[in-house]
Amino acid sequence: MPDLKKAAAQQQAMEAFFFGYQAFTARPDAILARRGLSRVHHRILFFIARYPGLSVKQLLGYLDVSKQALSVPLRQLIEMKLVVSVAADDDKRRRLLGFTAEGARLERTLRREQTRLLERALALTGEQAMAGWLDVNCALGAAHERDGQACISPSAPPAAPARVRPSSAA
Repeated sequence: MPDLKKAAAQQQAMEAFFFGYQAFTARPDAILARRGLSRVHHRILFFIARYPGLSVKQLLGYLDVSKQALSVPLRQLIEMKLVVSVAADDDKRRRLLGFTAEGARLERTLRREQTRLLERALALTGEQAMAGWLDVNCALGAAHERDGQACISPSAPPAAPARVRPSSAA
């Protein structure tokens, strides 16, 4: 295990993280750029896919941004007919987010690119290394916790999502 009290080990760990993240985001960034979108749009798409029917308030919590910071990119996704925003059945003031068919296709394309990269890394390093990598990333996330939960365990999936009907948003 590297001794992170030493500057060389700190730099090595940070460099590996930097280049890993750069590789992880490169292809999705290029796909998004062709549509005039950016990484912030990708983050929105990711969380809508992970938690279908999440509210705008929940999305703000996951992204840890202000309403003002979310407003423009979310509006762009809605105007491009990639995302729908519908009033919740129980509270018309609450907006629930979901995908259009095109939005779901785009998110799957982005995820497929990143999944392929993770699969190649797993094939090179093995399951034990992947488990360690997940532990490290969950620990990093815990340092900047969101909604009391830094990582979602596969054995503890999120609560059932609200239903979002794209046809009612058209």
